[in-house]
Amino acid sequence: MPGRIIEALKHCKTNNPVFLLDEVDKLYSGNQGSPSAALLELLDPEQNSTFHDHYLNMPFDVSKVMFIATANDIDRLEPALKDRLEIIEMSGYSLKEKVKICENHLLSRQLTKHCISPDYVNLDRKAIMAMIEEYTMEAGVRQLERNVASICRHVALRLAEVLNSDPGADVLPDMELPIHISESDIHQILKIKHMKRVKIVEKMRPLPPGVCFGLSVTTNGGRVMPIEASKSKGTGKIVTTGHLGKVLNESILVAKGWLGANAERFGLKTLEENDIHVHLPAGSINKDGPSAGTGLACALISLAMDIPLRSDAAVTGEISLTGHVLPIGGVKEKVLAAQREGLRRVVLPKTNEEEYLKIDEDIRHEMDIVLADTVEEVIGAMMEKSPVLAKL
Repeated sequence: MPGRIIEALKHCKTNNPVFLLDEVDKLYSGNQGSPSAALLELLDPEQNSTFHDHYLNMPFDVSKVMFIATANDIDRLEPALKDRLEIIEMSGYSLKEKVKICENHLLSRQLTKHCISPDYVNLDRKAIMAMIEEYTMEAGVRQLERNVASICRHVALRLAEVLNSDPGADVLPDMELPIHISESDIHQILKIKHMKRVKIVEKMRPLPPGVCFGLSVTTNGGRVMPIEASKSKGTGKIVTTGHLGKVLNESILVAKGWLGANAERFGLKTLEENDIHVHLPAGSINKDGPSAGTGLACALISLAMDIPLRSDAAVTGEISLTGHVLPIGGVKEKVLAAQREGLRRVVLPKTNEEEYLKIDEDIRHEMDIVLADTVEEVIGAMMEKSPVLAKL
């Protein structure tokens, strides 16, 4: 048989269709070869006019085909394959968008799959929001749809329990319809199959000195990333835990280097008299990247001065050794994560202002966004009412 590409072209009966290559980041090499290597010729505009199919044993022109590839994590793509793609980053859905998608699409689709009339179910908007905020942690809506399916099965069971044993009898003669699903019902239905998501911000409040809320981005969207620092008598040695990558470990050294260079300004004379332990919780998860630099600097200066940071604020941004705040990625996802966790303030690099302005206006109005150029400005935003500001 012809290969999948030629077979698909034959099925389309045209030489200029649109091909969707879904989740190419999940292609793995094996004993039979590398699928991603096979895509190199296909996606290279210099070569795909003479694409070779082994079954036909002749070149075929696929240069008129538009290829659209999707990936959850572009860092997992092979460099040669990534080089042949134009990368367009898509942001995750906001809470408001997920509610609309659930109401207008997911619910009706699952009701149809479970053969339940829309007139039989009334899913409260607060219940939908509870499902999203407490039983999902994702950028998309895949888990949300599974939760909606669980609710539909619960409704189907309730309908079946009151059916008359006579198949020809009037269905549900004594049952009050529609069945109303409230927020409390959501907890009853989903608590067995799904572990309720606990907001880490609520668990860690009030923050002790040395603890800061950072922000990160994963394949599941943005998340709040606590940064913890503690000190003990020693010689200035740094210990790190939490499955940290090379870049993140270097960010810790940069933050400590900046603080050491400015210790005299802050009146810190005992910086080298203590060992410092930096930990990022969720130790089984790999963590890397430079965007925790500002959070690390805030945690270390909070620890050194024994002054807690704001517990309603999170920060993200790379820092230089001279104290400049550098741009980072995933701005929208990080702001949405802070909003989801109930944080009010987010401190972003000033150089990310353009990405910040692309966030929905209602989210920008709800959150207090601070744009900072220097580490001093970041610390000022994170220690708003601290007497330490007089030293900055």
